[in-house]
Amino acid sequence: MLLAGGAATGCGGRATTHHKPGTTHEQASGSTGTLLDTQDGGGHRLREVPARGAPGVKLTARPDSEDGWNLQLAVTDFRFTPDSTGGAALPGAGHAHLELDGHALARVYGPWFHLPAAQVSEGAHTLTVRLYADDHTAWAVAGKPVEASVSLTAGPPGETSHSHSAPTPADSAAPSGAPRADRTVTLAVRDGKAVPATGRTEVKRGERVALRVTSDRADTLHVHGYDKELALPAGQEATLVLTADRTGLFEVETHESGLVLTQLLVR
Repeated sequence: MLLAGGAATGCGGRATTHHKPGTTHEQASGSTGTLLDTQDGGGHRLREVPARGAPGVKLTARPDSEDGWNLQLAVTDFRFTPDSTGGAALPGAGHAHLELDGHALARVYGPWFHLPAAQVSEGAHTLTVRLYADDHTAWAVAGKPVEASVSLTAGPPGETSHSHSAPTPADSAAPSGAPRADRTVTLAVRDGKAVPATGRTEVKRGERVALRVTSDRADTLHVHGYDKELALPAGQEATLVLTADRTGLFEVETHESGLVLTQLLVR
């Protein structure tokens, strides 16, 4: 359906060797591999490692029955470490970046990511995923970033390409481009706070719930228990539609700001 020398910028516009408080520059940079002067398209320096045992990734995009695509990042010799982002470059650890046609889309901290159709314009596109160390350097082999790409074709608004199922009458009656849902929950992130204040949203099992979220900074939304994720562009409304097909209490949280926006209580 996501951007070294002191001048190079990393994730969020900071130097790629920025580190957590209490750690030294050397600790943050790590000693794994060889730090190259070469950069990727987002200004991140490459960290080259031998091909044997190097991280690898394969990207698969599958149309979601409700909205957009579900992306699977099948990694080898690599583990996602969201709690260590900004720390040392440890072997086979870190996060990933998504790019659409060479433009930064979102950071990814796990093997699954939901890409909403609203974030992909009509036509043919190239979706690329690239692996990064915790210090925001890009893992590389033989001078090239460790990445994978797939072709993605989006249909007109409200229609996900490559989905061969015919729309139901209810789907056809929905406004063009609008996700169909039984209820809509509107949430926001402003100045590092959840708006409205974090509470519980009670829904019935089987209901389709639309989470309409606006964040004043780029972030990623994650619905725990359902493994659904949504990229949140800064200042733009984004919507995630899911079917509450399992009971329990599930947190809806942002990755970057670490905020619990609401808790879905499914009965």
